[in-house]
Amino acid sequence: MQNEEIIRKINQLLIDEIEIDESQINPAADLKKDLGIDSLDFVDLFVIVENNFGFKMKAEEMADVKSLQDFYNYIINRINPN
Repeated sequence: MQNEEIIRKINQLLIDEIEIDESQINPAADLKKDLGIDSLDFVDLFVIVENNFGFKMKAEEMADVKSLQDFYNYIINRINPN
């Protein structure tokens, strides 16, 4: 899967499933502060990622994921490891 396709899919999932306003989608956006993603939303994200990308996220791996770009990179690296 190409990186651009992964990013588009993540953005659409955030809009559809987490109900983030499309105007807020910005790679520099902080997941918690700017997008308002709380602990319950993170639980939903774990399930959404597993259902749509086929792998389980681990909470300890998400410790350094702060921005939407960090989240993109995390997903991309899990799908397309170097």
